[in-house]
Amino acid sequence: MSVGGVDVVRTERLELVPLRVDHAEEMAVVLGDPELHAFIGGAPADPAGLRARYERLVAGSPDPAVAWCNWVIRLRDEARLVGTVQATVTGPADERVAEIAWVVGTPWQGRGIAGEAARGLVAWLGRQGVRTVVAHIHPEHRASAAVATAAGLAPTDVRHEGEIRWVGTAGS
Repeated sequence: MSVGGVDVVRTERLELVPLRVDHAEEMAVVLGDPELHAFIGGAPADPAGLRARYERLVAGSPDPAVAWCNWVIRLRDEARLVGTVQATVTGPADERVAEIAWVVGTPWQGRGIAGEAARGLVAWLGRQGVRTVVAHIHPEHRASAAVATAAGLAPTDVRHEGEIRWVGTAGS
């Protein structure tokens, strides 16, 4: 499935740069704080583990009906990577749905970066014909709830694996 190719997405302060395997070294440092895993589980990956994961992601979904879209977040003023955003896009062209996620390294949190990146991602998805955007957020993760709200998503009554399903319309 094509969603227009993964482009560089520019926002006021950020560039969402298509993920490359060679981002692993820098991103291992950005994502190295164990606190980033408080709500999602797991532990930080070392550069080799992240490189292996990025190789799988860059190769793309083995299912042609699913598109994996992954970016690193570059903060232009600091000329450095500060996090990631991703979208898994499914469905026929007239009913595309994207499940999105984001993470910003601890030193850059609280500056509106995740919200700005998520808004840029949702706008880009809308330009690619995606209609519905979904995120799953731990009920106690207030910061991610704020990011989802900033991106135009709203909580539903649906729970999936203990997380609340948030839904919005792409491009809105």
